[in-house]
Amino acid sequence: MFDNLSDRLNNVFRDLRGHGKLSEKNIQEALKEVRMALLEADVNFKVVKDFIATIQEKAVGKEVLESLSPGQQVIKIVNVELVELLGGQAQELDLSGKGPAIIMMVGLQGSGKTTTSGKLAKLLRKQGRKPYLVPADVYRPAAIEQLTVLGKSLDIPVHPSDGKQDPVTISKNAVIVAEKSGYDTLLIDTAGRLHVDEELMGELQNIKSAVKPAEILFVADAMTGQDAVTVADKFNQDLAISGVVLTKMEGDARGGAALSIKKVTQRPIKFVGTGEELDAIEVFHPDRVASRILGMGDILSLIEKAEEVVDKKQAAKLAKKINKDAFTLEDFLGQIQQIKKMGSLESLMGMIPGMNRLKQVKDMPKPDEKELGKVEAVIRSMTAEERRKHQILNASRRQRIAKGSGTSVQDVNKVIKSYTEMLKMMKKMKGKMGGGKAVGGKKRRKRPKGLTR
Repeated sequence: MFDNLSDRLNNVFRDLRGHGKLSEKNIQEALKEVRMALLEADVNFKVVKDFIATIQEKAVGKEVLESLSPGQQVIKIVNVELVELLGGQAQELDLSGKGPAIIMMVGLQGSGKTTTSGKLAKLLRKQGRKPYLVPADVYRPAAIEQLTVLGKSLDIPVHPSDGKQDPVTISKNAVIVAEKSGYDTLLIDTAGRLHVDEELMGELQNIKSAVKPAEILFVADAMTGQDAVTVADKFNQDLAISGVVLTKMEGDARGGAALSIKKVTQRPIKFVGTGEELDAIEVFHPDRVASRILGMGDILSLIEKAEEVVDKKQAAKLAKKINKDAFTLEDFLGQIQQIKKMGSLESLMGMIPGMNRLKQVKDMPKPDEKELGKVEAVIRSMTAEERRKHQILNASRRQRIAKGSGTSVQDVNKVIKSYTEMLKMMKKMKGKMGGGKAVGGKKRRKRPKGLTR
């Protein structure tokens, strides 16, 4: 998401940097391009109009026009306003009340409410809470069973809802069970419709009155663009939602929903779904998203993702292996698996500052997820001894590995070459970092000339 918008904006800012000093005309021309880029990204027309007016008011000023680096000043203003447009700062869930905290998940059918309920339950459990999933969609076939299966896979308790009961009764009974069983957070997966109607809103209002939720989260498919914003506004008018969860943010949507929804509803985006896996949900950070849109990367999110998947004991063990030149193909496989846990390669690259400029280089290859899968298949087709001692991989062994992994001998050679190149790089890095260090990590002291022991 945001790739096209990011490319367009970076082209505009590259042109701005080319001017020694900017005139009012330069800035207006640049903002015209920014306006077009936002409209093409499916951002709400009124939101775009207000956004451009605010930037123009701040950019066409004495401080900017007489600045030594006016292009950078304009980018800074756009960044500040973009963060504000996206919500200003990350918003946490308010679960501080007495008794079990209740979260109502609402939205249209197909927006991803049920899966998001499971993802959020898993995230809350990581934070030390005791979630309880409540299936309250008695209309969609197998909706109750879907959440029950999901809860079982996560080892999170699910309320035994009966499709013959009405959703209000199910929700009230779930609260009683939660109080008796010590669950501190209920996530109620409500019914959706293909469109907004009075019957749906009436039912949701009745659940809200009966259980008084701490949070009402509107779940929207980011791929639906402006439709998501319109529906969110209607849900907010009828239910007073407390926040938004945008699903499918890893897709190729243009980003209009994310950039419009806060301004239109005056409700923050609290979480985003970033994949199909049950841990693919993140707190929404407006400053980090703005930074990525403007091609400045998102190092903080990258670090957080790494911390989630990296086992500190394993990392220390691996460091010792590298220091002893004992990094094997087995270790190489382990590193690939950790990278895959962090998300798609393209999303990870988007977090690295300056990567958007590399993408604009002609014939620049895109990260290929299939290549990682191919490397995994090749290494898994090796014996334990071959993974430990790559030197024994002769022609016949490579042919066997290629056949077993469904690849070619050339693919096997490529994997081994990548591995050996990595070994060389590790030796060089160790040499530069180790310097005059002796075993044990202490630097050897040079004796002054003329001194003897």
